[in-house]
Amino acid sequence: MSARIVALILGSVALIAISPWLGPTPSPEAHRFVIEQLRIPRVLVGVEVGACLGVVGAAFQSLFGNPLATPSTTGTTAGAALGALVALVLLPASLTAATPALALFAFVGALAVALPVAALAASGRARVEDVLLAGVAATLAASALTTGLQVQADLAATYRAVRWSLGSLSQVGYDGVSLLLPLAGGASAIVLGRTRALQAMLAGEARAFSQGVDVRWVRMEILIAGALGVAAVVAWCGPIAFVGLVVPHLVRRSLGASRRVLLPMSGVVGAAYLVGCDTAARLLWPGRELPVGVLTAALGAPLLIVLVLRRR
Repeated sequence: MSARIVALILGSVALIAISPWLGPTPSPEAHRFVIEQLRIPRVLVGVEVGACLGVVGAAFQSLFGNPLATPSTTGTTAGAALGALVALVLLPASLTAATPALALFAFVGALAVALPVAALAASGRARVEDVLLAGVAATLAASALTTGLQVQADLAATYRAVRWSLGSLSQVGYDGVSLLLPLAGGASAIVLGRTRALQAMLAGEARAFSQGVDVRWVRMEILIAGALGVAAVVAWCGPIAFVGLVVPHLVRRSLGASRRVLLPMSGVVGAAYLVGCDTAARLLWPGRELPVGVLTAALGAPLLIVLVLRRR
C-alpha cells in the first residue's frame, strides 16, 4: 500500500512538473513569457482546481455512501454556474471582467442551491437517497434557468457565456493562483479536517454518533465548504465536469476505500489528472485550444455509464 501511495505521489508530481515545458512556443524571444506568464500559472491553477474538485468529490461520495455523488449531482456546480452566468448575461462586460464580482455571484448561486440541500441533510428526517434526489432536482432547476438566461441574452453576452461554460484554465499571470489559494485551498482544508469523522461514519451513523461525531453537523459543514470551493473554481475557470467523479473512483480502485487515504490522495491525483487533461487539450489541436472542460467530460461520461451499469 505505502509503495503504491509513494508511486502515485511521485508520478503526479512528475507530471505536474513537466507540463509547462510540453508544447511548442511561437518564437525563441517569446519562450520565457510563454513559460512564466502563461503555462506555469495555468499549471498552478490546474493543481488548485484539480485538488479541490478531487477532495470535495471524494468527501461527497463518502458522505452519501454513493460513488456517483459529486458536487454536480448535489447541485453545487449547477448553482455556481447559474450565479456566474447571471453576472455574465445581465451585467456589463466591464463589470464582469473583474473576477471578484463574478466569484461573488457564483458563491451566491452555489449557496442558494447548497444550503437547502445541507439543511435537508442536517434535519435528521431525510435519508441519504432523499438528499441526493434533492440535489439532482436542484441541478435540473438551475440548468433550466441557465438555459433560459442564454436564450434571453443578446448575442455578445451569449457568446461570452457559452465560452465560459466550456471550462478553461487559460490565463495570463498569477491572479488566478492568488485568488483560488485561500478559497479552493481553504475549502479543501476544511473537508480534509473532517476525514476522521467520515472514517467513523463508515460503520454507520449510529456508531459514528457513539464515537462523538455529530453526523448532521458534519454533513452540513462538508456541503457548505464544498459549495464554497466549487463556487470559486466555477467563477474563475467555468464548470469543469467529472473530475470529482473520476478521480476518487481511480484512487479507490488503486488504494482502497479508507478515508484517511482516499481524501488526501484524491487531492494529489486530482491535481495531476486535471493538469494532464489540460496539457493534452493544448496539444491535441495544434493552432487552436480545446477547453479542458470538454476533455474531462468526454473522459468522464463513459466512466459514469460504466459505474451505473456495475451498480446495477
